Amino acid sequence: MIWSVRMKQTYDVIVAGAGASGLMAGIQAAKYGAEVLILEHMDRAGKKILATGNGKCNFTNEKQGIAYYRGKNPAFVLPAFEQFGLKETLEFFQELGIRPVSRRGGYYYPASGQASSVLETLLMECRKRKVRIAYEIGIRSIQKENGIFCFDTKQGNFYGNACIIATGGKAAKKTGSDGSGIPYIAGFGHKMTEIAPALVQLQGKQPFFKEVAGIRAECRLKLYIEKEKISEDLGELQLTEFGVSGIPAFQVSRYAAYGLLQGKQVQVSMDFLPDFSKSQAKDLIRKQFLRYGEGKTAKEAMIGLFPQKLNLVFLKESRIHLEKPAVCCSKKELDHLSFLIQHLESEIIGTKGFDHAQVTAGGADTNEICPDTMESRLVPGLFFAGEVMDIDGMCGGYNLQWAWTSGATAGKYAAKHEIFSSGLEKGQKKHPAADDSMQKQRERGRK
Repeated sequence: MIWSVRMKQTYDVIVAGAGASGLMAGIQAAKYGAEVLILEHMDRAGKKILATGNGKCNFTNEKQGIAYYRGKNPAFVLPAFEQFGLKETLEFFQELGIRPVSRRGGYYYPASGQASSVLETLLMECRKRKVRIAYEIGIRSIQKENGIFCFDTKQGNFYGNACIIATGGKAAKKTGSDGSGIPYIAGFGHKMTEIAPALVQLQGKQPFFKEVAGIRAECRLKLYIEKEKISEDLGELQLTEFGVSGIPAFQVSRYAAYGLLQGKQVQVSMDFLPDFSKSQAKDLIRKQFLRYGEGKTAKEAMIGLFPQKLNLVFLKESRIHLEKPAVCCSKKELDHLSFLIQHLESEIIGTKGFDHAQVTAGGADTNEICPDTMESRLVPGLFFAGEVMDIDGMCGGYNLQWAWTSGATAGKYAAKHEIFSSGLEKGQKKHPAADDSMQKQRERGRK
């Protein structure tokens, strides 16, 4: 449904983007008394929300802290989290009717198990607070003239006293996150850090991937750039015909993407016995072949340890003939086999790109944004929310949490900016509806 909007009408706050952060920003701005318009270039809101958590919407995580957020300055998230963190997020959604259920060690999902529940309640709250949403709006430019933000669109001009850019990054173009907000940001003089796909599959060079496609196995994945270990993660690794997927691959992918952009050598090392020490792995393989391998071939001795397709790759990579009698394998051969099981390596030659990525790494430089308010340090009244900034989270609900947190913060202070500015225009020292926090935060943000 396209909500009707009157052309050339001035709003207190206009939000560009009706994704998770944009909807939250609009709701919070309206909560603080602003008349809000959200402009969305897709035919519906929140398409990316519907795709999260395989359609179940892992919307936050009980484990929080800067260790779960990435960017040139991950500590940028802290002031906003002090205002609207995990506690406030859970309370917000509970008030909307979403009952949070914690699963898998702290991953929060709606009790319905449906991402659509989260989106529908957000849209109901928009209607309740009279937040207008205009769909299929093609924004040509956003400019600030005489203290007012002018949105030049294919459907006419819209004017706002405050502007929130919540257009997302470039990940998952089909959901509307297509990088369209970057020109608006650059137009205001803001710097963009280099962007790269994150939470994305990695493409490996080695031919053995075609032999193990479809296998899922517990694995500790380590990422090396120019032979220096940069990141690692433990979990269920998915082996594909092109390389690696699954949460461990996603967690290290942003670093791989940047390494590749810089023309550096990128490698992964896969440990399929992550709970074993080096000596324990040796003992396991020696027993499997020398104690329990009587009458078995090397191929048969491996049965029961790993999926058979993976067993064959281990034997081939260690140059042990598949039909060689197990008990005839030397300790040197078996020790090399156990080493490969814990250090199966592959050169990474690419990622699956933005179309397959869940999130964008990089974005608007956070050095030019006030962390307390999400307001631009360069342009008063301009605010940012969500993925469009140089902050990205790990798998586990962290990117949605950042959307809720930054959106709530931007919405709150965009509304207060409008009220504060209106008060000054009327010659008042302070508008009655504004509190001292807006002025204090803005003064701190300009420093």
